[in-house]
Amino acid sequence: MRKNLGVKQLLYPQAVALIGSYDENNVPDIMVAAWISMADFDKVFISISKEHKSTQNILKTKAFTISMAIKKFVVNEDYLGIVSANDKVDKVKHSSFTTTKSEFVNAPLINELPLTIECELITYDTQNEFMYGKIINVTADEEILEENGRINLAKFKPIIYDPSNHKYYEFGEVVGSAFSDGKKLF
Repeated sequence: MRKNLGVKQLLYPQAVALIGSYDENNVPDIMVAAWISMADFDKVFISISKEHKSTQNILKTKAFTISMAIKKFVVNEDYLGIVSANDKVDKVKHSSFTTTKSEFVNAPLINELPLTIECELITYDTQNEFMYGKIINVTADEEILEENGRINLAKFKPIIYDPSNHKYYEFGEVVGSAFSDGKKLF
């Protein structure tokens, strides 16, 4: 039997994405966002409140990075999600993450995380608090790549967020092949 839960934010999986930007003094700021997705082949979508320091930074610099969280740094990543740069300017330094300026956009890369999407701001809708960014580059540590240059999720192991229970989970095992398994029904 099914049970009605009402309006909930339960679209699974939810990425644990770290959004990087620079403030007006070129200090790196990183926040955690779960409401993020691909919007097109070369575009990303983030639902991000205008009250976030990161939002104000991105509106000024017109650039941001997206790094995916991994289990090894869950404490550091969660810290960046619960502390606001509006209250603690040096929160990135306190998190023990180090950053490097992107070669492609005016935003920081988190050195410890193996995958980063570098974006330019396309638009921000202040009424609905929707942000769209254009992907300019993706950088990945060789340790998570296969020989053909593709991401190997078994090596990368990004974590996901469970909004119902406020827990983080690591991706599981391969259960099928996309655009292939369904052909068995032809």
